Amino acid sequence: MAQAAKTKPADGKPKRDTVQVIAVNTKVYHDYLIRDTVEAGLVLTGTEIKSIRAGKVNLREAYAKAEGGELWLNNMHIAPYEAGDRWSPQNPTRKRKLLLHHAEIDKLVGKTKETGLTLIPLELYFKDGKVKVEIGLARGKKTYDKRQTLIERQGKREAERAMASAFKRNGG
Repeated sequence: MAQAAKTKPADGKPKRDTVQVIAVNTKVYHDYLIRDTVEAGLVLTGTEIKSIRAGKVNLREAYAKAEGGELWLNNMHIAPYEAGDRWSPQNPTRKRKLLLHHAEIDKLVGKTKETGLTLIPLELYFKDGKVKVEIGLARGKKTYDKRQTLIERQGKREAERAMASAFKRNGG
């Protein structure tokens, strides 16, 4: 069996993944417990890419859903590109196809059949020039879970403040 030749860049250094974060869905971490994450590609049009590069994207109400053996991202809002094609405008919240292997799709769909689990986009970013979305398998938090998280966060903040003030008093 022949092995494929590995190529190195001209400078001899290994190529690193360059990641540029575009949008983060911070509300997800308040409302859901994230169990697992997976990276997926996204099928977009040219004007959508230009809007994403300008940062005009919102993940807040977005969710992923399986239809016909494929995963689709619903309700992700990408603002229309101002200098784009005015004769055939795109719907800003249209369904967008997620690019995953069939085995990954089957695994995620199997897990979402459990009660209370859903697929939610956590982050949208460029990775080596391509738009990627991090999808999280999430379970909704109850009200008391949200309160508990807030209490823990406040406790951590107070401890950090106390340590910082003690550090300053001791001449740090």
